[in-house]
Amino acid sequence: MFRGFFVSGRLVTVLAIPGFLGVSLGVRTPLVGGISPSGYGLELEMALTNTEVLKAKAGPSPIKMADGRGLYLLITPAGSKLWRWKYRFLGKEKLMAVGAYPDVSLAQARDKVDETRKQLAAGSDPMAARKFEKIARRLAVEDTFAAVAKKWWESWKAARSDSHTVYVWRRLEADVFPAIGLRPIAEIEAPELVAMMKAIEKRGALDIAKRALQTCSQIFRYAIAHGLAKRNPAVEIRPSDVLASRKKENYARLDGKELPELLRKIEVYNGSTVTRVAIKLMAMTFVRTSELIGARWEEFDLDGGRWDIPASRMKMKTPHVVPLSTQAVTLLRSLHTLTGHSALLFPGERDHQKSMSNNTILGALDRMGYAGRMTGHGFRGIASTLLHEQGWPHEHIELQLAHQERNQVSASYNHAMYLQARAQMMQAWSNYLDACVAGNVVPFRGKRA
Repeated sequence: MFRGFFVSGRLVTVLAIPGFLGVSLGVRTPLVGGISPSGYGLELEMALTNTEVLKAKAGPSPIKMADGRGLYLLITPAGSKLWRWKYRFLGKEKLMAVGAYPDVSLAQARDKVDETRKQLAAGSDPMAARKFEKIARRLAVEDTFAAVAKKWWESWKAARSDSHTVYVWRRLEADVFPAIGLRPIAEIEAPELVAMMKAIEKRGALDIAKRALQTCSQIFRYAIAHGLAKRNPAVEIRPSDVLASRKKENYARLDGKELPELLRKIEVYNGSTVTRVAIKLMAMTFVRTSELIGARWEEFDLDGGRWDIPASRMKMKTPHVVPLSTQAVTLLRSLHTLTGHSALLFPGERDHQKSMSNNTILGALDRMGYAGRMTGHGFRGIASTLLHEQGWPHEHIELQLAHQERNQVSASYNHAMYLQARAQMMQAWSNYLDACVAGNVVPFRGKRA
């Protein structure tokens, strides 16, 4: 036998079954808790409707509108409509916030409760699980690759020059962080690093792509040491496996230990004075042979100690600045007395309108006894090796060698980057060459990279 009545304007249907005193069937409770006036019977309630939720009004005290299975809508005196779910875990009653209406609709609130009920049925406390997820999300943000990289950088930079540390951080910001910066460092896999390197390679910056991987490897090692990761995916990759090989030009060159003897032979070379000056300048400036023999007097500021090579004469097609040591300036002033009448520093012997031949320097080295062992280009390799060994920052050396990859947008800035520091390096390099000639070689020290 069914009986119906209204509580706060809502119809409640009661199925009267003898012997079930005070037991309610269903999950709906109106404002006063859903207790039938007679105090007995099974109570069957209708679930909330969207219209009821939408039209529900606030009162002077909090109002609860039950939907069933522990879910109800709490309406605060301020008018907020908040979904709440009441459940029991290990005999203890708990209350979970499910969201606020209308951001979370009635259907969405029910779906959320259904999901959390599955956790409950599996023996897990839904609120504890939610707390764990929040902690995991917070830790994921704190342990992103970018966050760990910042910690590594702060520790690593202490023993490096300011210019080098700034350069490394800029490369991270420009090339690495856009690819993996927001990823939890413990979740990063090798294919993500490959994709990062490929993106850098796409703009032609092969060297930067390789160095990016090396820096990432250092950051992963730091993460492992501090318990933030368990493996270093960077060591699973070799640049040669994923990057296109750049065609190498193999130029014969001497070992650094043989440099003093070569320089002394250059000093007593009995061939053309102009050729001897060209070789000495190549040793001091370690520019490419084509850049040297095509040099024009208009490119030089001898008073300012600077050589500006225009983009049209550079392999990278961007301008390049060569700081000139005092020795280089003296040598150039002496050369000006010989070839200053020409637009070219090194005009050809037969045709003064053309520069000397590329083979002129090579031939002179051959006559000094270095056939097949040394080329003009070899001075670049010797300088790079010795400058790195003696502590000069890598980026300063690379810029001076004009190896630095750069696009048209950044070219106007990069060609003069670290100019003061590079000038100091070039002066120290000329001093070192003088010491080699004098037989009094004392390794000079740059700022440790």
